[in-house]
Amino acid sequence: MNILQIIPRLETGGAERTTLEIAEALTAQGHGAFVVSEGGRMEEELALTGATLVKLPVDTKSPFGLMANIGALVRIIREQKIDLVHARSRAPAWSALRAARKTGIPFVTTYHGAYNARSGLKRFYNSVMARGDRVIANSQFIGDHIHVEHGTDLSQITVIPRGVDVERFTASTQNTARGRDLATQLSLPDDRVIAVLPARLTRWKGQVLAIEAMALLPADKRPLMLFVGDDQGRSAYRAELEALIARHALEHDVWLIGHQTDMPAIYAMADIALNPSTDPEAFGRTAAEASAAGLPVIAADHGGAREVVIPGKTGWRARPGDPKALAEALEAAMGLSPEARDTMGAAGAAHIAANFTVSGLQDATLQVYRDLLK
Repeated sequence: MNILQIIPRLETGGAERTTLEIAEALTAQGHGAFVVSEGGRMEEELALTGATLVKLPVDTKSPFGLMANIGALVRIIREQKIDLVHARSRAPAWSALRAARKTGIPFVTTYHGAYNARSGLKRFYNSVMARGDRVIANSQFIGDHIHVEHGTDLSQITVIPRGVDVERFTASTQNTARGRDLATQLSLPDDRVIAVLPARLTRWKGQVLAIEAMALLPADKRPLMLFVGDDQGRSAYRAELEALIARHALEHDVWLIGHQTDMPAIYAMADIALNPSTDPEAFGRTAAEASAAGLPVIAADHGGAREVVIPGKTGWRARPGDPKALAEALEAAMGLSPEARDTMGAAGAAHIAANFTVSGLQDATLQVYRDLLK
C-alpha cells in the first residue's frame, strides 16, 4: 500500500515525530511512504526512513492556497498511486479531505490536540479532524473530546496513544556518558538537583508558571531549572521570560538553554522533569519520554498527562495554572532522597514500556490502514 501523510512543517513536535515513525514502519514492511509538507529541520531524518518528501505550501489558511493544494494533491495521489491519505493538522486536512474524496480513496485523521473552539466558526474549522473515515485519537482524553465536541460515533474513533522510543530513552551507559559531557558543556554545578522543562518556548507550555513556582520556594530548596527548547520566532515571549527571571532574581536558578537534539542526554543529566502546561496536553510526549528515561515527572493534572503520570508512584500531578501547587510538587520532589527519586523513576519507566511504545503505535496505525483498504 502507498500511504500519503500530510503535515504543515517538519520542524519539531509530537505530530512531526509520529509522521516519521509511521513512515519508518511503512517502508520497513515494503510499503510506499509519502509525506507532503513544507519541510523543516527533520527532513534528513525523514529521508533516512526511506520515505518520499513532496514539498507543498500546505501551512496556509488562505482559501486560494487551500484550493490550489487540492489540485496539487489530486495530481500526487494519481501519479504516485496513493491508496490512503492521512492528515495530521487542520489547515492541510481541508485540502487533503477534498483531494481524497475527488480520487475516491480513504481519508484518515489523527486528532493531535484539544483544539480550542471559542466560536462556531472555529469549531467548524476544527471539525475537519473529526471527518476521517477513521479518526485516530492519541489518548483516551482526546477520544472522549472528539466524541463530545463533534458528536463523532465512538466506532469511528480509534485510540492509539503516542509512542515512546523506549530503547532510545532508557537509562544506559551511553546516555549517562553523553549526559555527563553535556552537563560539562553547560557548566552545570555538581551539587544541585537538576529539573528540566522540555518544551518549545510558548506560553501554554507553562514556563511562566514554572518561574513563578520557583520564586515561591526558599532559595535553599530550589532545583536548577533548565528550559529546554527554542522560541521558534517568539522572541517577545523569550524576552518576557528573561525579564521575569530577573524580576525574581532567579538568574542562578532558571536557565534557558535552547533547542537540544540529544534529549536522552538531557534526561540522563537531570533528576526531575516538568510538564506544567496550562492547556491540556493531548498526550504529554515529553512527560512520557522523561518517564521512559527514569525520571520522576511533575505534570499538570489535566489532559493526556493523566494517563502518563501516576501520582505518588511515577511522579506528581499539580493543579493546572497554579504556581503554588507546582511549587508544592517541586518541594515534594526535592524532599526525596536520590534513591527514592530513582525508585519513582523506575516505576515510570516500567509504566511507559508497558503502555506507550513506538512499536505499539506503528502496529496499530498500520492496522487502521489495512482495515480501511480491505
